[in-house]
Amino acid sequence: QVQLVESGGGLVQAGGSVRVSCAVSGQTSSTYNMGWFRQAPGKEREFVAAIDWYGVNIEYTASMKDRFRISKDNAKNTGWLQINSLKPEDTAVYYCTADFRPAAARTLGTTEDAYDAWGRGTQVTVSS
Repeated sequence: QVQLVESGGGLVQAGGSVRVSCAVSGQTSSTYNMGWFRQAPGKEREFVAAIDWYGVNIEYTASMKDRFRISKDNAKNTGWLQINSLKPEDTAVYYCTADFRPAAARTLGTTEDAYDAWGRGTQVTVSS
């Protein structure tokens, strides 16, 4: 059973930085792409960033490209999302997700249906 567990959220001041983590377990030797989505209060969940297994191909939502940084360490089965220059509108639950489909079928998707495993999310609250 694959598990994704996020951590590292919390209350942060505007202008600061936060790094949220995603620990992946139970996937045996499978390779996977990793993505991050977020859901702000009263809004739909939206795509933030994605990274392929090799860390070569990365996608960001255009408006987040400057302040967000996705990374992963395959040896540690862990991924991270760094958010800099935090704004109150970054307040959201941040979800880690992974695509374990066969490599030939994977895309570095920006929609929820591109992923087949999800964490429960970690709350990031930015105070002004």
